[in-house]
Amino acid sequence: MTEAATKPVVIRMYAAREEIYPREAKGRYASLRWACVWITQIVFYGLPWLNWNGRQAVLFDLGARKFYIFGMVLWPQDFIYLAALLIIAAYLLFLVTAIAGRVWCGFACPQTVYTEIFMWIERKIEGARSARIRLDRQPWSADKLARKSAKHLAWGVVALFTGFSFVAYFAPVRSLLANIGAFALGPWEWFWIGFYAFATYGNAGWLREQVCKYMCPYARFQSAMFDKDTLIVTYDQERGEPRGALNPKATAQEAGGKAKATGDCIDCNMCVQVCPTGIDIRKGLQYECIGCAACVDACNGVMDKIDLPRGLIRYSTDNAMDKKWSAKRIGQRILRTRVLIYTALLVLIVAGFGTALALRTPLKLDVIRDRGSMGREVGDGMIENVYRLQIMNTAETGHTFRIKVSGIDSVKLATPDEAVLDGASTRALPVRVQVERSAAAPGSNHIEFELTAVDDPSLTVREKAVFIVPK
Repeated sequence: MTEAATKPVVIRMYAAREEIYPREAKGRYASLRWACVWITQIVFYGLPWLNWNGRQAVLFDLGARKFYIFGMVLWPQDFIYLAALLIIAAYLLFLVTAIAGRVWCGFACPQTVYTEIFMWIERKIEGARSARIRLDRQPWSADKLARKSAKHLAWGVVALFTGFSFVAYFAPVRSLLANIGAFALGPWEWFWIGFYAFATYGNAGWLREQVCKYMCPYARFQSAMFDKDTLIVTYDQERGEPRGALNPKATAQEAGGKAKATGDCIDCNMCVQVCPTGIDIRKGLQYECIGCAACVDACNGVMDKIDLPRGLIRYSTDNAMDKKWSAKRIGQRILRTRVLIYTALLVLIVAGFGTALALRTPLKLDVIRDRGSMGREVGDGMIENVYRLQIMNTAETGHTFRIKVSGIDSVKLATPDEAVLDGASTRALPVRVQVERSAAAPGSNHIEFELTAVDDPSLTVREKAVFIVPK
C-alpha cells in the first residue's frame, strides 16, 4: 500500500472566514434600511428616558416584580400577556416571511442594524472599500494604528451606550446614570452592561455575517416558510446571461435583426461587492442571503449608467420569473392560502389579546385560609375562621377598598372592613370571619369575599373561599 493511500483525509467542518469588505450601497433600499436604523435606535435608546405619570414609561423592575409599560403595571401573574405578545411576534414574522422572505433580516434585525452602524463608523474612519483593503494589507504604521484605534474606540463607545440602554430597561435610567458617575453600580448591573456591550461589539464589529450564516437559526428554517410566490431577491438569468464586458455596440438589439452577443449583465461584480454576507446572487437564492437588497440598489445604479432598464436584480418570485408575470399579477398572488391562514390566526390572537387587556381588572384578590386553625368557637355561639387576603392593586392610583363577605346567613367580618392600598402595590391583610353556629352546617361551607373601591364601585373583584364549622 502506498504512502498516499494511507494518508488520512482531513474533512473540515468549518470554513475559515474570509474578510468581507462591503461597498457602500446607495439607492431606494439603502435609504429604507437607514430609515429602519433610525427608527429602531431612536425607540431603543430613547424609550428609557421617557416619563409617564412621574415614572419611567417602560421599566421591567425585576427586584420589585413590577413591569411598567406606559399606563399598565403588570405583575408576574400577568405572564400570559407576555406569552401572547411573543406569539403575536412569531406569527407576524411568519406572515412577513411568507410574503416578502427575509425582509426582517435585511432591514430591522438588530444584527443588521448594528452592523450597519458599525460599518458606517468604519467607512468614516478608514475610508471606502478600496481604502480599507489597502489599509489592512499595509504593514503597521502610526497612521494605521491611529485609524484602527479610533475605529475600535468608536465601536466601544456605541457598544457601551447600547449596553447601558439595555440595562436601563431593568433599572431606572437616571439612577443608573448617577450610579455610574459615582462608581456605585451593583455587580449584576456592571455584568449586564459589559456583557451586552461585548455582544454588540463582537457581533457587529467582528462576527457580522458569521452570525447570520452560522449562529442565527432563522436562516436555517426560513425555507420552510417560503413558496414559489414569496418575494425574494432574484437575478434575471434570461436577461442577464451570457455575461460579458460592456460593449456599446451590443447593449441593444443591433441593426439587421442580429441578437445581442451578451446579456445585460456586464460582470462588474458590484452586486457581490455590496453584499454584507459576500455571496453572488447570480448563482441563485442562497441561505446566506438576508434580503437586504443592497445588490438591487447596486445593479440598478449600474443599469442607469449604461442606459439599460432597471430590474436585472430585483424583488420577484419564482413563479413570476418562470411565467413572466407583471407586478400586478405578483401583487394578486399575495393573498394566497398560506398568507390568509397566517393573517386569520394573527387577527384572532391580536383580537383576543386586545380584548383581554381591555377587560383586565387592575385589582386582584387571593384568599388564603389559616390552616393552623380549622375553625374555633368564640363567645355567644359564634364560629370564627381566620383568613389572609392578598390584595394587589395594579392601578397607578391608590384606593380605599371595602371588604364584604357573603354566602352564609349571619356571616360577618370581625375585623375592619376597609383597607387602603397605594398604586401599584400589594398588601397582605389578615381578617377574621364569624358565623352563628346555628346558621351553618358542620363541615365545609362556601363563602365569598368581595373587594370594592370606595371611590370607584366599578373596580370590584370577588373570590370564593371555604368556611369550616367544627362538628
